[in-house]
Amino acid sequence: MIGDIVETKQCQLKDAMDLFHSGQVVKVCAPMVRYSKLAFRTLVRKYSCDLCYTPMIVAADFVRSAKARDSEFTTNKVGDHPLIVQFAAKEAQVLCDAARIVCPFADGIDLNCGCPQRWAMAEGYGACLINKPELVRDMVRHVRNQIDNPRFSVSIKIRIHEDLKRTVDLCQKAEATGVSWITVHGRSVEERHQPVHYDAIKIIKQSMSIPIVANGDIKTLEDAENVHHLTGADGIMVARGLLANPAMFAGYEETPLRCIQDWVDIALEHGTPFTCFHHHLMYMMERITSKQEKKVFNVLSSTSAVLDYLNDHYGV
Repeated sequence: MIGDIVETKQCQLKDAMDLFHSGQVVKVCAPMVRYSKLAFRTLVRKYSCDLCYTPMIVAADFVRSAKARDSEFTTNKVGDHPLIVQFAAKEAQVLCDAARIVCPFADGIDLNCGCPQRWAMAEGYGACLINKPELVRDMVRHVRNQIDNPRFSVSIKIRIHEDLKRTVDLCQKAEATGVSWITVHGRSVEERHQPVHYDAIKIIKQSMSIPIVANGDIKTLEDAENVHHLTGADGIMVARGLLANPAMFAGYEETPLRCIQDWVDIALEHGTPFTCFHHHLMYMMERITSKQEKKVFNVLSSTSAVLDYLNDHYGV
């Protein structure tokens, strides 16, 4: 079983690589723009999530600007581990400089080679890197050579090629350079809502000796277990499924009221901006509210109004 229907304490393993050698399937919260920030990571860790990523950060901006560092990267010493910082980068030294900044505060970095958004690809970031295996190899090698901590992980997240041999070649080159693990979103750059090619993830897994994490359309714990069995992947990464149900990995089929209460407490403690606080609740309550309730709840415009609504309707 990937998860149990109980809240479990965060695994006491030392770092991300230990997770992959634990013999258990690693349960991963994906990098999500605006959403996978400290408060939400704190929430999903309460409900059996093993490993969390930050949202994607543009490495060049992060290195250049103290303001970008302060706004893009927040963590704490208490429980935000293991933590992977995901960067968009296209130059080896810039990625190294960014890695060096976060190294004291995180367990590893991830190079985004999978973002299909036009702006990212136009800038030379994201999924266009799957067509530049030598550049990916160079970036991984530079970080490996310049970060002294041997336990600091360097991973990549990719999409697949139409010709899967190219993807396997990319992965094998990255493995030879010392990449710690690879997350595979089982769609090509052009595919958005088409079925995920889990068979491709299986072939990649069978071609590699490092851990492989499967990603794409995993919305329930049952989905996660099925994808694990289909692909043999060492980890399962979830994005929207965790937004809709942050307690998913702990075995809950829909967001329990206790999880909503936890989110309110954590978000208020962290000073989460209202829009983010409210949007997370809209996702979490999608399955447990009627259309009429959504019409009312989704247009609330202040924290106090949201708190009153939750108290009046759910006793939260």
